[in-house]
Amino acid sequence: MCGATKGGVSLDGVDVAKEAIVQGVVTRSGEPVSPAYVRLLDRSGEFTAEVPTSATGQFRFFAAPGEWTLRVLAPQNDAVDRKVVATRGEIAELEIDLA
Repeated sequence: MCGATKGGVSLDGVDVAKEAIVQGVVTRSGEPVSPAYVRLLDRSGEFTAEVPTSATGQFRFFAAPGEWTLRVLAPQNDAVDRKVVATRGEIAELEIDLA
């Protein structure tokens, strides 16, 4: 798989055993959404980080283990929230469809 997971962003050089990774792709009707922004909110809803999606709609966070909310902000869309649990040594992989 050349360091990728489920066809996603390459994980070459990343020691997954030491990280809690939250990643995925933002789509609308199955097509990648770019530009969009994905925010990482902690359990209390406080802003922690934000990344833009790539040209193929992909995003990635290296998060502390625990419960998080991803908030997707994209043109012509209301904000979309998804709950996720980050676990050290695992990859939380999501597809967030805005349709």
